[in-house]
Amino acid sequence: MSSAWPLVALGEIFTIARGGSPRPIQEFLTDDPDGVNWVMISDATQSSKYITTTKKRIVKQGIKKSRMVHSGDFLLTNSMSFGKPYIMKTSGCIHDGWLVLSPCNGRVYPDYFYHLLGSNLVYAEFERRAAGATVKNLNIDLVRGVEVPLPPLSVQKRVAKLLDKVDTLRAKRRATLDQLDTLCQAIFSEMFGDPIQNPQGYPIRKMIDIVDPKRPISYGILMPGPDQTDGINYVRVVDMKDGGIQLSNIRKTTENISNAFRRSLLISGDLLMSIRGHVGRLAIVPAELEGANITQDTARLAIQNMSSIFVLECLRTPAFQHWMAKHTKGVAVRGINLGDVKQMPIILPPRPAQDSFAQKALAVARLKTAHRAALAEMDALFASLQYRAFRGEL
Repeated sequence: MSSAWPLVALGEIFTIARGGSPRPIQEFLTDDPDGVNWVMISDATQSSKYITTTKKRIVKQGIKKSRMVHSGDFLLTNSMSFGKPYIMKTSGCIHDGWLVLSPCNGRVYPDYFYHLLGSNLVYAEFERRAAGATVKNLNIDLVRGVEVPLPPLSVQKRVAKLLDKVDTLRAKRRATLDQLDTLCQAIFSEMFGDPIQNPQGYPIRKMIDIVDPKRPISYGILMPGPDQTDGINYVRVVDMKDGGIQLSNIRKTTENISNAFRRSLLISGDLLMSIRGHVGRLAIVPAELEGANITQDTARLAIQNMSSIFVLECLRTPAFQHWMAKHTKGVAVRGINLGDVKQMPIILPPRPAQDSFAQKALAVARLKTAHRAALAEMDALFASLQYRAFRGEL
């Protein structure tokens, strides 16, 4: 990591330690307000750099078997998606899923180091040092040795102020996207109500009755094989997101394999539903995937004489997701049988009402696309500013 500012090892400016867990933890948890805050990963949120409150407390005897942290300390996630920083705004005890970095010599401006510790530059160094481990995590010696740029406090404050402004704009975009994600469901509920309770008394049809009988409900390829340079596109559950399909990661199988599962070939406008693992993930097939296929974890629903968008949002409602959960079976791999999918009870409002809803949903989708594009530009700007700032170029 090169920089116009001097590089200093984190171990020179922080006291670094690991948390600990009193066991069994259930015996130390308490509802007593005089208990000690017990800081869990779930107490940290994507929308805030600070940890201000905790959901649980432990009895004071648990302090000896854990580690106490204080306001102003930094916490780093220590496993899985390791290296995510947060700033403590309260005191409490931490378990071994956290590392604590306590500033030790007055050379640290918290907001600057929050951005620095969360930057791609530092994360790349964490990953490089953790390379080769079966389970990647951050140990104390690994973090101590990472060198970071340390400008004067006045520069730290200026850089932090600039990055905070851009980060605030990014947060607002993300909040808008979160609201748009719930808007279609709010519109559906207002127009049609709970599709399982059916308060408006619409006719009900089984899913099998609203699917093209020439293209019956089917799952797809059992073993698509290695990704091909040329071949037939196929959609995995992981490709399905936000009611659409991420085209950038689509894989290809051979024509011979796809032909063996011609029953599940796709047409633009088909509705897809995941039936194994993450049951109930949904997507509508775009024109770019006309003639593609799917895997065995997905069911193709060739909706006819109804709006596919209406059916998708019907299946996304909490009531219908609960219906699916009740019909999902299995232990190691959870799944819903095609027989149950065929029996799904779908309300049948008048087609003009379905089409009116679909138009509103498409308008929301266009807004989401615009906001995602704007957020991507802000993310790129933020990354560029971080890179320049920590090299001393701002």
